[in-house]
Amino acid sequence: MNQRSTLFYAALVAGLLLSGMLFGASLWLLAAYAGFVMIGGGLWLSSQWHRSTFAVRQPGPTECEIGGSFDVQVDVTNSSKLPVAWLLVEDLLPFSAYKQPPAALEIDGSRIEVMLLRGGETRSLSYRITCRRRGYFQIGPTVLETGDLMGLSRRYRLGASPQYILILPRVVALTGYDIASARPIGEIQIRDALIQDPTRMMGIRHWQLGDPMRSVHWPATARTGTLHTKIYEPTTIAGATLVLDLHRDTNPQHHEPIRSDLAITLAASIAAALHDLNQPFSLLTNGRDSVDRIRDEGFATDFRTRDAAKASGAMKDENDRLRPVIVSSSRGPVHYQELLRQLARLELSDGLPIAETIIGAQSRLSRDTTLIVILQQSDASTAAMLIGMKRRGWAVTVIINSQDINSYIAAAGPYQAASIQTLHLTDESAIANAARKATAGR
Repeated sequence: MNQRSTLFYAALVAGLLLSGMLFGASLWLLAAYAGFVMIGGGLWLSSQWHRSTFAVRQPGPTECEIGGSFDVQVDVTNSSKLPVAWLLVEDLLPFSAYKQPPAALEIDGSRIEVMLLRGGETRSLSYRITCRRRGYFQIGPTVLETGDLMGLSRRYRLGASPQYILILPRVVALTGYDIASARPIGEIQIRDALIQDPTRMMGIRHWQLGDPMRSVHWPATARTGTLHTKIYEPTTIAGATLVLDLHRDTNPQHHEPIRSDLAITLAASIAAALHDLNQPFSLLTNGRDSVDRIRDEGFATDFRTRDAAKASGAMKDENDRLRPVIVSSSRGPVHYQELLRQLARLELSDGLPIAETIIGAQSRLSRDTTLIVILQQSDASTAAMLIGMKRRGWAVTVIINSQDINSYIAAAGPYQAASIQTLHLTDESAIANAARKATAGR
């Protein structure tokens, strides 16, 4: 019951009491006294039950692979000696994560339960989640609702704080990787230290996680007592910069989330192949990082309505962040895991188009890697920008993410005319061969 209803009933009881006094009606007085006891007792009970109950979430995993599952458990405790007649416990989940097909999270069990708690008793709300799609999701917080037995007074609050689960994208083993820079390989000096020649040492530095043990500089390690590794002069060109177009205008809603997930799976698979080849890789996209949308405060606040409690703990639906997401070029297992986690958190945005994104971030891209652009639709400005980069010496490959062969031919035409390699991504079964040469023209 909200404050307006409470005042209405209080005014009604006061009217009965005044009428009984004026007209000497004992039944009216009795009804007024009973109303005072009912309202006052209900407010006191709901206040006591509200303050004495709290919820604690058991620790769970922070990362999961597609197809994996984990248990969610929230322990609800009544800390007072007074029993709680009823407590409605609901663990919140984003609607889009489990309702909108295809569901990213499959729920086994109930997230809502009505509990009767004795004094000092603890009960658990538990259910199981199976991960079906990649993404970054907020599980919780827990909403607690209680009130008096007559339903005249109700209280709402957020109990256990939420946990966050990162579902990594699927990685498909590629049958081959034939996308490479067409520039000469040999004794040439390049700007970025991407691939190193072990015959041309140029210095030493502290050893970092991911450095091969064969590169350890043992004399310096013995002198200093800490591991040092050799630095070699770069002389060859390899690797790739993955560019993902995740703008809403060029990723039609009727294809989502299938096509965007397919593009991210391809990017993760190419990164895995480059990691196995010990080649550098980086990422540029105009999508947004879902971490920016998470609201992480206000979980212990008192609320007047259930909707207000839910809204306070929910994930943000909008974000005005227009900066591109960039993962700089590097190698090694740490860099690969960083890029994989970033791919898992990406989602569509209405920020900058991909052409403007590439132009704005061009100074931060490595010219010594192949630019692999993955997009669903290609407009004139995007084609003109990529063709201009090709003519200025960039190594460019375009992958068209479309099931329709006619859409692929229409999008690939301008690039093939400019001798830019184009590849066709139809579905997940085609990912294994998506990085092999499909058309001539480099």
